Amino acid sequence: MSQQSATEVAILGGGCFWCTEAVYLEARGITRVESGYMGGETVSPTYEQVCSGTTGHAEVVRLEFDPAVIAYRDILEIFFTIHDPTTLNRQGNDVGTQYRSVIFTTSPEQDATARQVMAEMAAVWDAPIVTQVLPAEQWYKAEDYHQNYFAQHPLQGYCAFVVAPKVAKFRKVFAERSR
Repeated sequence: MSQQSATEVAILGGGCFWCTEAVYLEARGITRVESGYMGGETVSPTYEQVCSGTTGHAEVVRLEFDPAVIAYRDILEIFFTIHDPTTLNRQGNDVGTQYRSVIFTTSPEQDATARQVMAEMAAVWDAPIVTQVLPAEQWYKAEDYHQNYFAQHPLQGYCAFVVAPKVAKFRKVFAERSR
């Protein structure tokens, strides 16, 4: 009889969720990745509503992970490497509060780890880190066509020029954590 490990949840916003999702789908120990929305006022928002910047929600990924394989700290180190946590409400050409850098924590331990990793990563960046650390709120799964978007549309312009380089960077920098 095999004993199944309990999974934990991490929720991260680092710009467009297509980029973040594509990277974490490649990480060992991540058992499920879903794109969605969190942190706003609108109930059951649509992609179009979130893109308008009026809902208060951020595009986020909800990760289920096996802490026996990948630690929350490791997930955050990847997070701070694959996006720019120093730009307020933007990632590259994606501008608006929906693209903010944010960590939604599910426990006091996650909050403490997030703040510790941010403090350590501050030495890596030339500008101050503006990532928000907030308690998790109501999660809204994004529409089905957003799930696993990069794998379904690798040649689409945004995927080829924005998502693919982030995935390549993950594979290079975190080869030992890649599937």
